[in-house]
Amino acid sequence: MSAPPEPVVDVRDLRKVYPTGTPGPLGPPRGEFVALAGATFQVAAGECLGIVGESGSGKSTTARMLAGLERPTAGTISVLGHDRSRPARRTAERHRRGGQLQMVFQDPYTSLDPRQSARDTIDETLRLHTRLSRTDRADRVMEIAASVGLDARQAAALPSGLSGGQRQRVAIARALAADPRVIVLDEAVSALDVSIQAQILNLLCDIRDTTGVAYVFITHDLAVVRHMADQVLVLQAGHIVEQGPTERVLDHPRHAYTQRLRESVPARGTP
Repeated sequence: MSAPPEPVVDVRDLRKVYPTGTPGPLGPPRGEFVALAGATFQVAAGECLGIVGESGSGKSTTARMLAGLERPTAGTISVLGHDRSRPARRTAERHRRGGQLQMVFQDPYTSLDPRQSARDTIDETLRLHTRLSRTDRADRVMEIAASVGLDARQAAALPSGLSGGQRQRVAIARALAADPRVIVLDEAVSALDVSIQAQILNLLCDIRDTTGVAYVFITHDLAVVRHMADQVLVLQAGHIVEQGPTERVLDHPRHAYTQRLRESVPARGTP
């Protein structure tokens, strides 16, 4: 019997601590805040892991460490077998990491350059992560734009000329341009209207079916998790309190905190 394939994301004992308080005249800060307290999880190729919890549970801290925007206090992060627990020291290493894992943020208006059109945003990523000629890049830009539902007019527009849903499509297109094996989505649909949320979620499902990309989906919305995730991890105050297959965790939660999260979801028809 063959061994199971290596996970594309392998996180071991990941911990993040922030200093708090005012330093004394002769010493370090007086306290610390534990944002993440020793998380361990894996993500398989083509899988979607949902990470859920209330505000302050450690979800976004986890996302930022995966993307290299925060440095872990302890523990390891491996993506495609490469350790990325410490900052990349060379440009080539940063580009290699970007070709493995990309991130889509909650607010595309602040994460996109307001001076760049959607087309230029996608092209910039292609220049950094591919060796395509200018002509081939132009063709690839429009191919990627079309794959996320942007027409030629929208691709030529600045972020200020696009709707919230269209901006998030640009952010997704930018991530796809690097041809990553993993995309981390940090509350990527929470700022959108419900109807637009559904469009973006369906788009993400189609992209996963087409490309085999794995997702780490950070959200507080259990309905989104049920729609997207194969596995789910529940965080409370920096601690993993439950994890497993989405259907089992959401339908038969074992931890009291997960049960409370589930009970807090409004029933259908609730005003």
